[in-house]
Amino acid sequence: MTSSSTPPNADPSLAAPIMEDPSVYLDDPNRKLLEIDTDTRQGPALFRWLTLGMEYLIGMILVALIVAVSSNVVGRSLFNHSLPWVDELARMLFIWLVFIGAAAAFARYEHIAVDALVRRLPLRFAHMLYCLQHLIITGLMLVMVFGGYQVLSRSSGRSAIMGVPLSLVSLSLVLCVAFIAAVSLWRVWMSIRVIVQPHDPSTKAQGE
Repeated sequence: MTSSSTPPNADPSLAAPIMEDPSVYLDDPNRKLLEIDTDTRQGPALFRWLTLGMEYLIGMILVALIVAVSSNVVGRSLFNHSLPWVDELARMLFIWLVFIGAAAAFARYEHIAVDALVRRLPLRFAHMLYCLQHLIITGLMLVMVFGGYQVLSRSSGRSAIMGVPLSLVSLSLVLCVAFIAAVSLWRVWMSIRVIVQPHDPSTKAQGE
């Protein structure tokens, strides 16, 4: 004998509340044109492939990081011995993980943002804010590219234990901000197209 969650004669006001779809709060239709989506082939092909490649790279770095750290934990616990180069490798892997992850999350529009206002704006006005936002982001990224290039050009040292060039660690920052700047410029272009012709079907092509 099975029992229903709500008895037939029960007060309807006591029924379980209907859960609202969380995508209402997570998805913003105004910014859909600006998202890189490898599944639906949304966005320039180059950005899609780079985003997918970064996500695979993130997975490999994460596995290597877990294995490296776990090996030292096991070594200290069971054999009272640890490999000194593992901690140095873990630090370098973590730096690459942070910057490559930041670039991939930016491509998919997954960074934390306060969008209560822009959600309520008409499409054209929302993209005016998106355009301004990404112009500022592009400017900041170009400053960081310039600074990162200076660090790379002047970095001649090597890590203490493994002897890895320190410029290899700084390279993750340069690649990250260069990709973010390129995606920002594409989003500026898409927003300008929406501002000029908000109902133009060609803006849905996403720069294929």
